[in-house]
This record gives sequence, C-alpha cells and structure tokens, in this order.
Amino acid sequence: MRTRQLGPFTVSAIGLGAMPLSSGHNTRPDRDQAIATVHAALDAGVTFIDTADIYAPSWDTMGHNEAIVAAALRSYGGDTSGVIVGTKGGITRGEGETWGRDGSPQYIRRALEASMRALDTEVIDLYQWHRPDRWRAYHEVIETFKTLQEEGKVRAVGISNANVEEIEVAIEVLGEGGLASVQNEFSPRFRSSRDELELCGEHGIAFLPWSPLGGTGAHSKEVGRTFPVFHEIGRDRGVSPQRVVLAWELSLGEHVIPIPGASRPESITDSAQAADLDLTDDERARIEAQFR
Repeated sequence: MRTRQLGPFTVSAIGLGAMPLSSGHNTRPDRDQAIATVHAALDAGVTFIDTADIYAPSWDTMGHNEAIVAAALRSYGGDTSGVIVGTKGGITRGEGETWGRDGSPQYIRRALEASMRALDTEVIDLYQWHRPDRWRAYHEVIETFKTLQEEGKVRAVGISNANVEEIEVAIEVLGEGGLASVQNEFSPRFRSSRDELELCGEHGIAFLPWSPLGGTGAHSKEVGRTFPVFHEIGRDRGVSPQRVVLAWELSLGEHVIPIPGASRPESITDSAQAADLDLTDDERARIEAQFR
C-alpha cells in the first residue's frame, strides 16, 4: 500500500471509515462480520481507521464503533503497531435520540476519556472535533483540543465539517503544522469542499474525504451509473467504478486520504486497491469535464 502523511503519522493512502460497522438496523453487520471487515482492511495494507464516539446503534450505546475497532485490532493475528486510529468528539446523543453539539471544555474532556476507554488506549492518535458548536467561539474549542494534546492525551488534532475560515482559525491556534487533518464530505456528488481541499494542500494538512463514494447504500453502489465516466474508465481498466472514484480523489493531491466506509470485507479490499490505480492525464480530464 502506498502511503501518505497525516500530521506526524505515515499512513496508507486509503483509510477505512468504520461507521457502517455500527450504523443502520437492517444493514449493520453482526460482530463477527464487522471484525472480519477490519481484518480485511489490515490485510489489504490499510493503516488508518476512522471512527467516532457517536457511531453506535442507539444513544445508550455510545462508543460501540470504537469498541469494535479496538476488538478487531486486539484479535488481529498480524502486527498492528503501525495502525493509526482517529476518533471524533463534540456531538451529543441523549435519551430518545436527541442530538446536539457541545464544545465546552468539560464535555470535550469527558468525551475524550470515554473514547480512550472504548478504544482501550491511554492516548488517542488523532482526535477530531466532529462538528462546530455554533454557541461557542471556534478558537476557544480548538484551544481545548490543544490543551489535551499538551497534556499527552492526544497525539494529533484534527477537525471535521469545517469551512475555510474555520480551518484558518485552527491553523492560527495550533500553529503552522499543528493541524493534522480536515475531514469533510467530498465525492463526485458532493464537491463543495474543493476549496477546503485545496487550502489543506497549501498548508500540508491531510484532507480526509468522508463518504468519498457518495454515501452508504445506493449512492455508492450506483456511482458508476450516476457518473458514467467512472463506469467507462473502470470497464476499460477492468476495475470497479468505485475504485476509479477513489483513484481520482487521490489524484487531487498528495495530501488527500479517502476513508471509504465498509461493512463487508470485499468492499474494503476493493477500495484499498485504488491506491495502486494511477489515472492518466486523459482519464482525469474526462472526469473533470463531467462536472463542468
């Protein structure tokens, strides 16, 4: 697997988005399949796994996804010392599935400590602010994350669902080189984060597209039908349209690390192979032309 830089870490060019292992009542895999999916990712050379405290079947099972990731790493037969796990905090879930956001220092600290327990670790590799709390000044919440890093509880800090201004604020607070990553939605059907992607490239910040295939379910399965150029290139290359999509995203910059979700071993095995699919200039031009 080819590698890329994510803050202080060298990780696989394709990561694993673990959310589908805990989400959805009809599509969520059982525990054995979930762990097998993580193992398949590791077998394929994936060394970055993304999770979050809220990825859970219900409000009272917060940490479900983190615990699955931890169990899969513990039970894997190979070396996992180089695997980097990123998790996120800042979104709340309460009784009756009431959702909210809390960027207070007290909540972020409690959320981090809960994630540490679920992941069975004394330090989080990459801790990301999941979504902005609009009741609080952005810089104040970033300062909380910086404090947690200075205390040695967090190795690297990232942000998610951030706009250009928020990225610039995070850079100002953490210092140049202090912001490890920005995780935003980006795919053929959602390209609104292109400015953020390019800003990250200018500052050497890893950009982690979530839902890089367009989202779970039909959007990812039908990406080749919705955007025929990916089907056409895939047909000519003898690979899936999904693999072409991920290869296109990788071609947008050496700082881009897509994190496709998967609930089956076969899915992440196919996605991981996108790291070795080099698109030609003509293929890239055909893809970009489809969006004009």
